[in-house]
Amino acid sequence: MFRFFMIAVVAGLLALHPAPSLAAGLQQITSEDEFAGLVSGRKLTALGVTLEVYPDGRITGRAFGRNVTGQWRWQDGYFCRDLMYGEKPLAPNCQAVLSADNRIRFVSDQGTGPAANLRIR
Repeated sequence: MFRFFMIAVVAGLLALHPAPSLAAGLQQITSEDEFAGLVSGRKLTALGVTLEVYPDGRITGRAFGRNVTGQWRWQDGYFCRDLMYGEKPLAPNCQAVLSADNRIRFVSDQGTGPAANLRIR
């Protein structure tokens, strides 16, 4: 269970659930430019979580009282990130990204793993 908690924090998290379909109006983000345009200058939030993902590859924020820092890159259509949750390094992961309106969903393991839903503010 702790591993799933850490995956959720890493992604940019809230509730963990099986990989979602594209229902609920969510569309997959397929390019780095599209992703950067969506999150640049915005905060990604969920209960207990505030993250910022910068176009230069940095990730900063807080999750459940701990600092979150890391780096990201776009690779083969996926958001790939390396994160630190407080002092703990989290395993690198490439994630599918889906979005609609002011919502964004990160689905770990290239879209086959647990998902994290956040608001774009």
